[in-house]
Amino acid sequence: MAENTRPPKRVAAIHDLSCFGRCALTVILPTLSALGAQVVPVPTALLSSHTGGFTDLYFRDLSDDMDEIAAHFDRLSLTFDAIYSGFLGSEAQIEKVEKLIDRFGGEGMPVVVDPVMGDDGTLYSTYTPELMEGMKRLCHKADLITPNYTEACFLTGEPYVDTQGMDEEAVRALGERLLSALSVYGAKQTVITGLPVGDKLLIFGRSENGSFCHEEVLLHAGYPGTGDLFASTLLGLLLDGNCFENAVTGAAEITTIAIEKTLAAGTPVRDGVVLEHCMYELFALRTNLKRIQYRS
Repeated sequence: MAENTRPPKRVAAIHDLSCFGRCALTVILPTLSALGAQVVPVPTALLSSHTGGFTDLYFRDLSDDMDEIAAHFDRLSLTFDAIYSGFLGSEAQIEKVEKLIDRFGGEGMPVVVDPVMGDDGTLYSTYTPELMEGMKRLCHKADLITPNYTEACFLTGEPYVDTQGMDEEAVRALGERLLSALSVYGAKQTVITGLPVGDKLLIFGRSENGSFCHEEVLLHAGYPGTGDLFASTLLGLLLDGNCFENAVTGAAEITTIAIEKTLAAGTPVRDGVVLEHCMYELFALRTNLKRIQYRS
């Protein structure tokens, strides 16, 4: 069957929608579409902008709407090829995601949990101990989890330390230790999205085939949406038939390119990652990896 006659893989994306400031669904939708997947949003909240750097914003919780959306999906007999969740603002929302997984999940269908909880060694101000316990519970339902370094520490109880004060060998050992500790959640695949050391960013991955470490150049800049870009690219490449390590490498490379282009454009941090300048690279990444698949 020709590539463009196959139905696209369908992803239930359980994330918030921020109208301004590229992150969550405004990054996830174009990224997965560029990689050949159909995104079916299940919005958790509607915001006039994300909360990083903006004040006096409009916010509407959509927790109750999530139930109605799921019920309609049920009446439509929709099926999915993946379920993918991100930031969740309450214990009630975590419970709703668990129910969605139970309702629409199935054998061989990946559940991706991006356990968005904090950064730079600190939990977000909205994160209560109860909410963190709920996120841990949700991770137990996942086939793939993608915590950053901070989140990996909170999920495992590992003390957060500044890795720039360590030598590379020690940082690599820390990454392996975190991967091992995260195995308690039972995910088939785990990625820790970045431990900085020197001029490198080390990205650690583990699957049933073993663990690995991918290196990217460390860019001293951070923008909203980069985590969403990484996780969405990773999922899109996996759904497109790529092996786990190639998918992690591709996601890391695209995220680095996006940060470089965002820096070059002089974009205010709060505006988020300039994904619009990276669509060609996303299409090219999919095409190049497909060539590798066909040759192997």
